[in-house]
Amino acid sequence: MSSLMVLTVHRTTEAPILAPNHSLRAAFSRYGTWAARHVKTVLPISTAVVFVFLYLFPFLYTTDVTNITSGVSNLPHHVWTDAQPLSERAVVEPDVIMRSIWIHGTYMKALERDVLLGALELQDELLGPTTDFSPRKSTNILPFLPDPTADLDRGERDIFHIVNGLTNQSWFFHSPLQYWSGSASNIAADEDIVSTVNARKAQSTSVNVTLRHSIVFSGKRFEERKLVAADALVVTLIHLRDSPVGKQWVRKTEALAAHLRDKWTIIPEDGRSTSSQLYEFQFRPMSWPDWVLLSVAYSLTFVYLLLSLSRLRAVKSRLGLMVTILAQIAASIVSSFTICAIFKIDLSRVPYYAYPLVILAISMENSLRLINAVIITSSSISISDRIGEAFGATAHVAVANRLQNLLILLGLSRITFPGVAAFCTFAAVAIVFDFFYLATFFLSVLSVDLRQRELSDLEKTSSNRNKSSQAVAAKPTMVDTFRQLRLGEIALSTRVAGTIVVLGFVLIAQSHYAPESGRQWLNRILSLSRRDRDSGVSKTSLLIDIHQARSPTSWLRLQDHETAREVINVVKPWAHSYVAMVYDPIVFVLKGSDRVPHSREPYFLPAVYDFIHHEIPRFLVLLATMLAMLLLFTNYLLQDQFKELGDLDHPDDEPLISIQTLSQGHKLDVVMMAASPGGQLVSVGLDRAIQVWDVPSGSRSQITSDSEVPLENPFPVLGMAVDDVLKQLALVSWAKVFFWNIEEQQWGPILQIDLGGHKPEAVFFTASGPNATPALVVVRRNGTMAELYPEEEQSREYVVCKTPLIWAVSFAESQSMHLNSLRTSIMTVSRKGCIHLVRQHAGRWISEEVELAAPISRDIHSLITVPEFSMYLVGRSRTVDLVDLESAAIIHTFQTEPMQPRSLRRVASKRAQHPGLASLTLSYINSETGDLVVQTYLPEDDDSDPIYSYNPIEARDGRRRPWTAKREITRRVPQPGVWETLSNGSIVGVRRRPLPPKTQHHSPPTTTNGLRRRGGGTARLDTASNPENEPWEAWAMNHLETKGDIETMPLDTPADGGDEELQFDPGHLMISELGPMAKLGTMSVAVGLGNVIKVISIGHEYFDRALDQLATGDPSRNIAAARRRRAGAGSRARGGSR
Repeated sequence: MSSLMVLTVHRTTEAPILAPNHSLRAAFSRYGTWAARHVKTVLPISTAVVFVFLYLFPFLYTTDVTNITSGVSNLPHHVWTDAQPLSERAVVEPDVIMRSIWIHGTYMKALERDVLLGALELQDELLGPTTDFSPRKSTNILPFLPDPTADLDRGERDIFHIVNGLTNQSWFFHSPLQYWSGSASNIAADEDIVSTVNARKAQSTSVNVTLRHSIVFSGKRFEERKLVAADALVVTLIHLRDSPVGKQWVRKTEALAAHLRDKWTIIPEDGRSTSSQLYEFQFRPMSWPDWVLLSVAYSLTFVYLLLSLSRLRAVKSRLGLMVTILAQIAASIVSSFTICAIFKIDLSRVPYYAYPLVILAISMENSLRLINAVIITSSSISISDRIGEAFGATAHVAVANRLQNLLILLGLSRITFPGVAAFCTFAAVAIVFDFFYLATFFLSVLSVDLRQRELSDLEKTSSNRNKSSQAVAAKPTMVDTFRQLRLGEIALSTRVAGTIVVLGFVLIAQSHYAPESGRQWLNRILSLSRRDRDSGVSKTSLLIDIHQARSPTSWLRLQDHETAREVINVVKPWAHSYVAMVYDPIVFVLKGSDRVPHSREPYFLPAVYDFIHHEIPRFLVLLATMLAMLLLFTNYLLQDQFKELGDLDHPDDEPLISIQTLSQGHKLDVVMMAASPGGQLVSVGLDRAIQVWDVPSGSRSQITSDSEVPLENPFPVLGMAVDDVLKQLALVSWAKVFFWNIEEQQWGPILQIDLGGHKPEAVFFTASGPNATPALVVVRRNGTMAELYPEEEQSREYVVCKTPLIWAVSFAESQSMHLNSLRTSIMTVSRKGCIHLVRQHAGRWISEEVELAAPISRDIHSLITVPEFSMYLVGRSRTVDLVDLESAAIIHTFQTEPMQPRSLRRVASKRAQHPGLASLTLSYINSETGDLVVQTYLPEDDDSDPIYSYNPIEARDGRRRPWTAKREITRRVPQPGVWETLSNGSIVGVRRRPLPPKTQHHSPPTTTNGLRRRGGGTARLDTASNPENEPWEAWAMNHLETKGDIETMPLDTPADGGDEELQFDPGHLMISELGPMAKLGTMSVAVGLGNVIKVISIGHEYFDRALDQLATGDPSRNIAAARRRRAGAGSRARGGSR
């Protein structure tokens, strides 16, 4: 039962996976690829957006307590603050009672002199004379309380002032008229009332309460952080329960309503304020449980971030990515603060320590999920495509996650206390910005990091190859074992954890605003919210006719935390909050005033308009300067990558396939080719010419005989091999092996060999040790092999199998636990179906027969090695066996369609974080239909375990996990022609292209220097009905694990870097069938097309990358070059056009 519950929870918290062909995933993938390619555009733009909000931030916020509410927003502090109404059912004794009068003149003209003088008259009527008010001067002590129905004289009134001692009769007040010391003469003599109000906004009363604009004015208008207008003057009396001054205030307001009707319009008409509401004003510093909770939360978050990044192996800088994630979160927070300030959302009520936590929890999970998705994509495809695939696979989860959190936050903002509601609004805005920065800033930085990782790997190749081959891999530690935890699982759990953090913090914050005595605060959330909204409407409805710029309820909410702190220090100095019984104000409107607004009140924060009016020119100049600096910095940062990786800002319609033409080397058809990992290509033609092409540099040299020392004829050439270290070419003829020095362009030794009348099954260079001279190995069809040493002019003979061979392949494998030590091995298949594994031991070759668990079958026609996972494939007519290299155990048997002999190929991929086999693709020709069949085997989803676990650092004792592939994808390519699989995980081929029966004319495209072409186009094509006249096209299938896209490009166009005259040279032969095809590097093939050679690349080719792969066990290449590469041979090169 418990396991069922765990499974159910796991299923419900799993991120949904979209099919590779889903329109939403495809759209996100296209955008991700575009953003990764256009780093020079996306990175500056996203940074400029951050700059805009960062520049606005100091104009919209202030930490100066004297500038609070002066047209700017107040930054959060280290305290919980709020002014909130309490429930009518709350049994709370008020600490003080607040009564006030609001004096209005013409709309937004309360600072006119006649209004101020009238307000002073009302104030003196209610409180007695207030000129030069200084209650500390009173020393009289009343022996008894005065008559509650009699008016207090000045001395009696002052003796009860709270400055003379806190009692139940205490009182104090604050009024804007105190700016002029309560003197009518001072008001009358003041020539600039507005300047006086702004100059004295930091003035304190006798009880050290600052006369801020927020407590003495209502309906304020600001310009340049200065008050320019107000709608009401607010005189507030704060007294305790038995205060005689409070009783006099009530009695006097009723009297004023009776005898001042000719001068003032009074609301309510009888001057009685019968409606009241309990409010709690709090200034509560963070408690030690708050500090502990937040400290633990931040610590766990950062530890999780550090552990997650420490497991990454496919990125350049973990510290850089951590800084990028934190910068993205900081940008989201600043942007949200700025937006909230613009729309007058008060964020000062929640401590500032809490704001980053929620955004950190939500943002970090999506960033890590994106990094993990990039890592598990095939590293063989281009970086832009990897990022596009990863973004397409994760963006919908990020969007769904944010929509989920948005709905939760918006719902909570409707039912929580105002301070918590503002925090929810902030978080909702921040997570929207976080996704924007994730899709722009983080995506582009991740692209740069991966490219730097790629270049760094290339630069370290030589030093890695020169390390000792006897180094033993360290035993994995407990930390390493912990690091093998799957990032996918963590990412999935944090998808829910982010939402839990949001809900948890909102509920904790809600508890801080509940009354101290309230135990059912969670149950009262909804009722409090509804009551507050309803009461607000009923209270303001009586004042609609006078068009108050701000209602009393909203005015109370504006009281800042500093005012609350100062009042608490006066009335309840030992506490962090106080409860006040707030009576509705008595409103006095001067007769003859025009209360109709003639202009709309500004919708945004006043500081926004100040910024627009005064800062826009300067801001635009700084923005333009910053953008220019960002562009220069980005160009400087990426300039080395552009040289190595090509321009990132290439057109979106750039084709996957690029073509280079190698011509003018042969007059007759090319019939044989051999290639080296470093980009050396050797071609042999029917014209008995042998050409050596250096594809990276575009140079060509022809093998010729010395006229003074004529060389015996090396033809017919039956086999070839190229050594990148010694720059040596071996040509195998019927009875001799000829060696040609490519650098010196001269012949070397000639050794005798007996092939037994058959072409060799395999020819390759190898070395028996790190410092040994490479030898040439020739595997004969009769089951024997020869090892030739050109420098010593000696040879050795070995027996591989007693029966003739039909297949032989060389591969590089690690020597047991010595990961840095590689050796060349050979696998063969005989005519009788027996398999032999040939390895080097103590400088000699030892052949051992492999005994499979299945009976020997004569229908074996292919054997494909997968040395990076210590396994190989055995191809038969309708099945393929996957066999463990060490134990010879059959791991899995694949059922196939009828397979054409010797047509089997494979693509195996792994993830950077998982050493096991992530996917396996089998490709072969259907012997009945001629179609290319591509079968891909995958785990259940992208975050599942590999389909076959293999760890090279573990002892090879034959214990392996079972085959766990859950999905199989089968695709077909009709009429594939000649094709080959590439190390980057693509399949490339050349075939005839059917054309419509009409002649088409297309303008030739613009070409660029370099192997990869920008744009595309076709040329004049003769479409006669003869099939031999149909043009040739190159095709490529990539993304085998997902979409399996196929892209094509004509071969007979000038778009591959050659001149149009060259492409249609009459000297070019008519092509009836394709010539040989050879792998070149990791992303290219060379194919003979008559007497020319076409180099077809999938993406950008780096020939050193092929050399790098030798050090990790490329199954199809010679490893001598990887072991003994000369200094200076490690220059990275990109194929160029001829």
